Amino acid sequence: MTLQVTAQNTMMVEDDCMKSQNLYVDHLAWCALVALNMACKDGIVSSPAQENMFLCRWLATAEKKRLFRRELSTDAQWLLKEGREKGLRADLRGKFDYLWRASRGDLLEQNDLFRLQHIMHALKLTGIKYGVLNDREWEGKHAVKLSEKVPGIFIRKADLDSEFDAEGNQKKPFLFV
Repeated sequence: MTLQVTAQNTMMVEDDCMKSQNLYVDHLAWCALVALNMACKDGIVSSPAQENMFLCRWLATAEKKRLFRRELSTDAQWLLKEGREKGLRADLRGKFDYLWRASRGDLLEQNDLFRLQHIMHALKLTGIKYGVLNDREWEGKHAVKLSEKVPGIFIRKADLDSEFDAEGNQKKPFLFV
């Protein structure tokens, strides 16, 4: 499967995500990020594992004390479940950061390469394999073997280098495999 990507495609994905965002999720994300930063400054959190544990406990406490609007309960429960089941792979800080940026419109202000990296990171968290391949890995006898059973997206490094300018803006479409 080959997918052609342009800056407009990535912008449409982000627009669709932001339309479905809960109106109050930005407040939840802001509070979580502030609490986490305060815990880091106080020395309570100093590693990714502690970060995940802190955010899980913070979410559980917020849910138990009903600190946020009822409309956020589904979002909070989902985030808590992600943190508990996936542990470090849940990347709760990244999810809260994304929710905060998306609700404020910051993602659309970022350059194309940043948004592509953000989307690729989000896909990786869902279990989809992705990678940036050099020319040797891209084609020829040493090319990465793709499996139809394992979802994956791969980008040629040469395309990233040539299709984006120094400011991270996309110059022309390129292909994913």
